[in-house]
Amino acid sequence: MRYSIIVPVYNRPDEVAELLESLTQQRVGDFEVVIVEDGSSVPCQAVCDRYADRLPLHYFCKENGGPGPARNYGAERAQGEWLIILDSDVVLPPGYLAAIGEEIDGEDCDAFGGPDRAHPSFTPVQKAINYAMTSFFTTGGIRGGKKKLDKFYPRSFNMGIRAAAYKALGGFSPMRFGEDIDLSTRIFKAGYRCRLFPEAWVWHKRRTDLRKFFKQVHNSGIARIHLTVRHPGTLKLVHLLPAAFTVGCVVLLLGGLLSPWLWLPLAAYALLVLADAAINERSVLVGVLAVAASFVQLTGYGTGFLRAAWRRYVLRSGEFEAFKKSFYE
Repeated sequence: MRYSIIVPVYNRPDEVAELLESLTQQRVGDFEVVIVEDGSSVPCQAVCDRYADRLPLHYFCKENGGPGPARNYGAERAQGEWLIILDSDVVLPPGYLAAIGEEIDGEDCDAFGGPDRAHPSFTPVQKAINYAMTSFFTTGGIRGGKKKLDKFYPRSFNMGIRAAAYKALGGFSPMRFGEDIDLSTRIFKAGYRCRLFPEAWVWHKRRTDLRKFFKQVHNSGIARIHLTVRHPGTLKLVHLLPAAFTVGCVVLLLGGLLSPWLWLPLAAYALLVLADAAINERSVLVGVLAVAASFVQLTGYGTGFLRAAWRRYVLRSGEFEAFKKSFYE
């Protein structure tokens, strides 16, 4: 078997149904689906049962331990040469697996990742959040964009790795946030070849409101410091920009109380994001919401980064995370 598609799930039966439906539309066979229920109080077993006769599907249930251990649990039971790791909130276009096969057959590698997009049916808020997570003006294009400030590291919403390499590396760490970047970093350190497959993209629903989005990116900012402690030398300029943006916002907002001209840089940035998002999404509403989502993305990540830097480097505390229970619920 060529592919094992591994999906950890936590209280997301509706999302799993959409993902499984998209898997029935794939133009390429020779794959299995491994669903790992990670201690959900709202399980998706009934959903999986409905697709049991349409997909080579295996459903497992385990105690809650986070997405990394759940993926490892699925990988131990997978049969494919390649492990494809997906989040439950993605939907695949019909040519997804075909695009992966073309890339692998054209140029060999040991691991890969693909970008994400917003589906036309997504709400304006979801489209705005997608923009904030993928735009060059917010994340530097490091999540698979054509323009980027750093090399591409596969992320767990859409990544693949040879089963042999996964086993040799020990799979995902127990980190609940940043575990995918930790694995990607270990892939590069071990000398495995890792590539971006630009045509192996997915529709990624992400968070449905800005409050949940803030929690997500705040935890990601915290995880970046944890990753830097685990992997010295991996901190790059692009990782510092949200913290610098956050501090800059505070300085400009406070300074603007005395001299309103200091608010102009923030206004200019907001107009840049509004215009770019509105043009890309062909919606002024999405453009306006993208301004809010971009500020949430940058300040959420920035405050998490600064908070973790203080606790780990000044207070000398260990790894921690914020919004753990409420975020996953």
